[in-house]
Amino acid sequence: MRTRDDGLAVPDALLFDWHGTLVDTHDAMFSAMEEMLPQLEDLGLVEHLLPEDQCNTPEDARLVRYIRIFRRLHPRILAERRVSRTDIFNAIFGDDREAKAIAHEAYNACYRKYFGQVKPFQEGIVDYLLACRELGIKLVVATNRNREFLDTELSTLEDGRWLELFDATVCADDVVHYKPDPEMIQSAADKVGLPVDAHVWYVGDGYTDMVTANNAGITAVFYNGSGWDPQKIDSWFRKQDRPSLVLESFESLMDELAAFPGGAFRRAVADVRPAAYRPPVTPQPRVEPDWHPAVAKLVRPEAILFDWHATLVDTLDAMYHAVDDMLPEFRQLGLMERLLEPEDSKTPEDARLVAYVREYAQLHPKVRADRKISRTDIFEVLFGDDQDAKAIAHTAFNRHYRNHYGTVTAFEPKVSQMLRGIRKLGIRVGVITNRDREFFEHELAAVEGTGWQHLFDTEVCGDDTPLRKPHPDQLILAAEKLDYPVGPRVWYVGDSTTDIIAAKRAGMTGVFFNGALWDLPWLHNIFPGTHRHPHKPDVVVNDFSEFWALVLACEVGPP
Repeated sequence: MRTRDDGLAVPDALLFDWHGTLVDTHDAMFSAMEEMLPQLEDLGLVEHLLPEDQCNTPEDARLVRYIRIFRRLHPRILAERRVSRTDIFNAIFGDDREAKAIAHEAYNACYRKYFGQVKPFQEGIVDYLLACRELGIKLVVATNRNREFLDTELSTLEDGRWLELFDATVCADDVVHYKPDPEMIQSAADKVGLPVDAHVWYVGDGYTDMVTANNAGITAVFYNGSGWDPQKIDSWFRKQDRPSLVLESFESLMDELAAFPGGAFRRAVADVRPAAYRPPVTPQPRVEPDWHPAVAKLVRPEAILFDWHATLVDTLDAMYHAVDDMLPEFRQLGLMERLLEPEDSKTPEDARLVAYVREYAQLHPKVRADRKISRTDIFEVLFGDDQDAKAIAHTAFNRHYRNHYGTVTAFEPKVSQMLRGIRKLGIRVGVITNRDREFFEHELAAVEGTGWQHLFDTEVCGDDTPLRKPHPDQLILAAEKLDYPVGPRVWYVGDSTTDIIAAKRAGMTGVFFNGALWDLPWLHNIFPGTHRHPHKPDVVVNDFSEFWALVLACEVGPP
């Protein structure tokens, strides 16, 4: 009998994805991705990133937003290590084959430095595959990996024990198009002399694998070695892309094969299956911040003040170019001798940044790659409470920023709609920035092509007060301009420690906009709540959808 009662066809061949299904190459893959993504601008790929409203899921939209701004992988992906580069490229570039081809080529150039770090995805895979061979099932690897990498990993894995396991292998450079194009499946079936039909199963761990299988008209089998929640898996797929089967381990593959009637295979499954091995270990979930909007006790805002850069808008490229240009001038400006001593730094990471700038007169490469902290926070780390040194640094920054500024985009697609919504609630809206007015007014007029001047009741810039954030002068001036008393009914929303310090010193409600998606340990690190560094946010939001929900919750909350 060639099918089960549930309609599942007897497999004549099992095609396997490689990474995340048969083997774990996460260390090499994520190292290569982290090296490749900062090259997006040079590769001309930033403009090819998928518009967020065209993304398949809200998670994909957030990933696109994060990569567009920070040129890094979303911290949840790095922490949980469940997603393949193929799924990442399909999520951020959609059906743009040319963009994906450029991205894969750049990835391969980076992966070449790291590959070879490979191990079986779970215990006993070789024994399970040998059992499948005894059943008379053809075994094939079908992967987006290039052949130079697959062949090396096959030959080194468990001292070459895997080399004779497979009847065929198909790699990305054996075909014209990457998955989810079905060409790879057709090539694999041809190599083992089988028709492309339901009797060929494709076992993979990614969304793209399931789409590929269904595009080819074969049986799609999702390998859930990463321990995704079943409802989560179901939410990813349109009806035509859903897997026919979900496996939690290779032991469950044996169970599914054993469920076929007798005579379906060359031998009985019970006679060849190995003793059960432990299933893969589920990755630990990322720990989210505990300053969560759902538990924060806040009073309804009468006025909301926003930081500008990295909160409402993205001007990271120009900012980091200007910082790179000015740091080599520190000695000439007399700023090297004014850098903090290591023992005066808030954190060990701050001390290392100061030491690096002192020695090399440039940003530490990790800070440059992460693109997560503002120039104001950089100057706070370098100079602490030395207002004169910071004033010199801001002046030098402005001179160089003048050469780079002009390009400004909304930090999220619906920021302007959110600002309009706040105003419709009768809440006054202002913007506060350490940016000088000549730059801010240009950017305010340029954003989204039409400008946002009409969205704010007041604006305060870095050169409007003698002292910039983290001093509270700018926030107090904004409240005065709105003719509203300083207090917790005035919220200040910003992405940096400097913003929160300014808010708390002013006596306002401090909302930390965690657009950089710092995890909970790091938030505790930068907001330690100690006697020396007492200021902590009242609430943390990861995006403006959370912030909007928070504002609405306060609308119906306590008066």
